[in-house]
Amino acid sequence: MVKASVKANDIVAVVLKGVPLIGRLLSLKGSKAVISFGGQRRDQDLPLRELVAVGHVSDQPLPTPDEVSELMPDRKTAAEAWWILAADAEAMQQNQTLLELTDLLKANVDTPDIAATWAWLHGDQPWFRWRRDQSISVVPLDEIQRKRKLQKQQRLAEDHSQQQIAVLAPSSPLTPEQLETLDPEWRKRLECLVDRARDDASNLKDDPDVAHWAQVFSLSPDQGSLRQWCIQRGLLDPHQPRALHGSVWSGTFAKELEHEAQRLISSAAQPHPGDDDRLDLCHLATYTLDDAGTREIDDAVSLDVQNGEVWIWVHIADPARLISPGSPLDQEARRRATSLYLADGVLPMLPLGLAAGPLSLRAGQRTAAISVSVRLDSAGAIADRRIARSWVRPRYGLTYADGDELIELAPPGDETLADLSQLMQLRSRWRRQQGALMFDRMEGRFRRSDGALSLQLVEPSPARLMVSEAMLLMGAVVAEFGCQHELALPFRSQPPAELPSQTELDQLPEGPARDAAIKRCLSRGVQGTQPMAHFSLGLSAYVQATSPIRRYADLASHRQIIAQLENTTPLSEPEMGELIDDLDDPLRQSIQISREDQRHWQQVWFSQYRDQRWDAEFLRFLRPQDGLALVHLADLAMDVVGRVDQGNPNPGDRMTMTVKLADPDRGELQLQLT
Repeated sequence: MVKASVKANDIVAVVLKGVPLIGRLLSLKGSKAVISFGGQRRDQDLPLRELVAVGHVSDQPLPTPDEVSELMPDRKTAAEAWWILAADAEAMQQNQTLLELTDLLKANVDTPDIAATWAWLHGDQPWFRWRRDQSISVVPLDEIQRKRKLQKQQRLAEDHSQQQIAVLAPSSPLTPEQLETLDPEWRKRLECLVDRARDDASNLKDDPDVAHWAQVFSLSPDQGSLRQWCIQRGLLDPHQPRALHGSVWSGTFAKELEHEAQRLISSAAQPHPGDDDRLDLCHLATYTLDDAGTREIDDAVSLDVQNGEVWIWVHIADPARLISPGSPLDQEARRRATSLYLADGVLPMLPLGLAAGPLSLRAGQRTAAISVSVRLDSAGAIADRRIARSWVRPRYGLTYADGDELIELAPPGDETLADLSQLMQLRSRWRRQQGALMFDRMEGRFRRSDGALSLQLVEPSPARLMVSEAMLLMGAVVAEFGCQHELALPFRSQPPAELPSQTELDQLPEGPARDAAIKRCLSRGVQGTQPMAHFSLGLSAYVQATSPIRRYADLASHRQIIAQLENTTPLSEPEMGELIDDLDDPLRQSIQISREDQRHWQQVWFSQYRDQRWDAEFLRFLRPQDGLALVHLADLAMDVVGRVDQGNPNPGDRMTMTVKLADPDRGELQLQLT
């Protein structure tokens, strides 16, 4: 017990909140003592059990921290003291008191020297150890050596870390040579960091690794700062959608798949099973209509008059002729599920040389197809239809602008597209009578070519509407064919929705605000093996079957049709259900990536027009409590999200939008609405 050995004015040692101190005992209070530490440190009531009795050394003032620091034993003196005790076997077995160690180290035993020894003893020194019994033992040589070895290893590791950090510290892009200087562990850590920069921000809030990196490189511990850091060092493509990394579209086709594609390209002109039985339609005046620069050409249209009856022909590319089910190329296409379209271009479902080559309906090229001929009645309903495997030779590869001109002018001897357009308008009116909803409005989409960003405004022109209606007609015919023959197909449906009343709609201005009110009520589309009505298309059954080069479900539909036509075994309903399930994830992911891509280029676009004011039409609040709203920008032909700073606008109200913040590298965009 310390109480028996201490009295007023005695010097005591204590460790207070991790700090070793020397104080003077002023008085005793039961099991506690009042200790003065001098200087600016206030007196403390401390338990006696925490005190180390030193005794009455002198009445001189307690030393200041600076004085203690100046009197600390040097390394040489400490080493000599250790050798003196270590060389004496008996001394090694006997522990030292604080006074004895001070005498050995300092040759003086006054208060400042005791304070210096006490502070030094609790510092980073390897020779002596303070024990719980309030004595001091000599650290054995082997333990000192182990500690020194460990310290050396730690120093080397720290030096190595600093070297690695020095490589990463500059804000300029890292060269391949610089990356090579990083050891495997650091490269792995860097890869993990880049992966975290792609993650959702919520995943980074309490991430210790992110916090460590943020501290090392003086970053804010948030995803935006982390992403910007990676971009500056060339570790992250600022324009690549985050969700694209690690997806099925992130890598190129394997060499063996490219070789297989080349083999199929080479064999395309050779006879294949079933070729002799194809219906030869090369005599028809067949048109393809696409955007300029389109390479994967899935569809074409033509018109034929037989015995006074007008037949509409829709021709769809037949990749099933070359691609066998279950082949490596087919498996890869199934894994991808769809071609992915980004502002920078397409990431195809099939190798582009094959997809844009013998599989595409190119002008002047005799190509295998699945063709549907349809005769409409006077109201626009399907009166008769046929499906066949065919040969087609498109005469004209037109852009939509070319098609619009031919529809409008209907030049003598080339009235086909004008006549087709009239028939598709008839069909569209019929669908509208069945309850179909028409949202034929201009749409804006960002494109990038040769590094230049542009905004493509897609108008619902006559040619586009004609082709769109023809593709819907194809989908209705395929669905009807499937129902007739009880084929398992990837039917697309949409449950009925309760729309706003006509009175409610009449209160909204015609255009985006009214469309938004209707779209908000619509149910999500469903894909399954059983035919069901598609509410917004006004069809009793519908199957997408017009893009087999770009959508695997469409290719599966073609194979089911072919199996029926050639009297072979199609996929069963469970097998088709399994296929639909397999396609669900990549299809959802493709939508996410495409939306993220357009959202990024939207941020880039607005960053280039920070000072511009935009006319906006208020559609609805998304989060009224935060003022977050959806508005339509007619100049960009798109809906955007902005924040209303005041007022309570109604759908259709005109507003002004300005850019408050646009930082594509950090993925941030704030639009202000007034």
